[in-house]
Amino acid sequence: MSYTPEGPSRARLWSRIEVWIAVFTTSAILLHLAARFAFRLTPAWYLAPLYAVLVIGGLPLLVNLSRRLLARDFGSDLIAGVSIVTAVILGEYLVASIVVLMLSGGAALEQYATRRSSAVLGALARRMPLFAHRKSDSGVTDLQLNQVRIGDILVIFPHEICPVDGTVVQGQGLMDEAYLTGEPFVIPKAPGSHVISGAVNGDTALTIVASKLPVDSRYARVMQVMRASEQNRPRLRRVGDQLGAWYTPVTLALAVAAWLLSGQQHRFLAVMVVATPCPLLIAIPVAVIGAISLSAARGIIIKNPAVLEQIDLCRTLIFDKTGTLTYGKPALTEVLCSPPFERDDVLIAAASLERFSKHPLASAILDAASASNLALQTVTQLAETPGQGLTGIVAGKQVSITGRASITGHDRAQTAGHQLPPIVGGLECVVIIEGVYAALFRFRDAPRRDSDIFVRHLRPSHQVNRVLLVSGDRESEVRYLAESVGIAEVHASQSPEQKLAIVQHETRLARTLFVGDGINDAPALMAATVGVAFGQSSDVTSEAADAVILESSLRKVDELIHIGRRMRSIALQSAVGGLALSILGMVAAAAGFLPPIAGAVAQELIDLASVLNALRVVLPAGDLTDF
Repeated sequence: MSYTPEGPSRARLWSRIEVWIAVFTTSAILLHLAARFAFRLTPAWYLAPLYAVLVIGGLPLLVNLSRRLLARDFGSDLIAGVSIVTAVILGEYLVASIVVLMLSGGAALEQYATRRSSAVLGALARRMPLFAHRKSDSGVTDLQLNQVRIGDILVIFPHEICPVDGTVVQGQGLMDEAYLTGEPFVIPKAPGSHVISGAVNGDTALTIVASKLPVDSRYARVMQVMRASEQNRPRLRRVGDQLGAWYTPVTLALAVAAWLLSGQQHRFLAVMVVATPCPLLIAIPVAVIGAISLSAARGIIIKNPAVLEQIDLCRTLIFDKTGTLTYGKPALTEVLCSPPFERDDVLIAAASLERFSKHPLASAILDAASASNLALQTVTQLAETPGQGLTGIVAGKQVSITGRASITGHDRAQTAGHQLPPIVGGLECVVIIEGVYAALFRFRDAPRRDSDIFVRHLRPSHQVNRVLLVSGDRESEVRYLAESVGIAEVHASQSPEQKLAIVQHETRLARTLFVGDGINDAPALMAATVGVAFGQSSDVTSEAADAVILESSLRKVDELIHIGRRMRSIALQSAVGGLALSILGMVAAAAGFLPPIAGAVAQELIDLASVLNALRVVLPAGDLTDF
């Protein structure tokens, strides 16, 4: 497959030209064989199709190869050019035409393999709806998706695909977000719930208000990232180019030696023909595209294909704290009551009040009350003042939930004779009942259930030498998590600039993998050898990362490492194995056992085997984790 240096658009145009050359050359060769052996025409007639091939197909290929030669690009395609010229000089027009077919046919094979590998991406693109149902005072009307505006009220009927990101304003039901995870993942939806484009609605209609334009919604961003990843030229393909850099002079030396030692010009041609590796080197990008497709099917979007080569080689792993090794959701861990108040009584009062709040700690309090099977009570006179907390009447008693600073100097809290507990790591809130300090609630962002196992398996399974935890949170909170999951190296209270400096320093020492999910992680993600983002929280983070994991799961990080390892192994098998077979064929041709026509056929078979082996990357791989 020829690659032009003028840019990806020129390369795509040339690729299409090569496909047409391959089709024309195939037809012309078949016409030549029919005219020569079936109709037994004179040479002037049966050679005419081959002349046409060399003029219409061969000349453009040679011009393109000459342009690359002037650009000092001594790739393995140069062998094909020398073979075409040599065959014409020796009058072997059929051999020259077959080499033209081999050279141009590589583009057709690559395009087929790309379509085969990218089936998941194509399926994702085809499933997006073209229309939305807008609701107004006059009823529900259909409009094209590109006409949807932020703030439009849209109706999603049962079993339809959600067209845009938005918020439910009417209706309750379920949405299947399996396209994000590759596994069944059904989410309850109710007024106030966030919905994402591409999710499949359940059995009930939902009314939503659009919060983003279709082009900015989650599904559209996923597709943009996928398209961008396919256009990037992966670094591993340059490894293939490097293989070709030594392969070309070795081939020329062997061909010249065969000619000089035997005195037969056709042996030079036979060696050059069997050595033509153009379709062979397609195997590496085919493997990369297959790995991109496999990752997409598992909810992992590859933005920079080079990560597939690098990720299994990373020996230093750096984690952000919140939302990566933790759930990013506070949990109530301590209820420190002031006598005579009892834990359950205070928790009932607080949970009854917090069910009407959207504060991040509200769900933690409600979860704790539910876990204790506590029945909530009626609330009246509810009020929530920014900076002052939540107040209301619960079962006839005045209840306030606020922060430590808000009750400094509170008369009755002080006269009760109880001081607030000391400040420790984590979050906290104070509960006051009837003006008296009742309890202090402490919260922690709980580690993921698999964080400990994941961290501890990195060294034996992936040869990771160092694991660092870098966070902007307080020292006590970060060290608590580090001890829980088995990380010894901790950097707490770090600003984005400090995080960046740490990652840059570590990357100079060894290949690094950084995993984060917040906006302040974006610079560090870009500085690491490989940056992986959990992609549900921040567009900025997703843009900065090399790979985006749509389901916040450490298991998916492990899957990505294994996909990269598997891709690298298969790609190198295809490239090195194909080159080894080609060298054996070259030796046979140099010894006179393979004439030029047989050498051309042998090389096609080698190339086909290499590409088919590379396509194994996209096949179902079973379990891709080892912890």
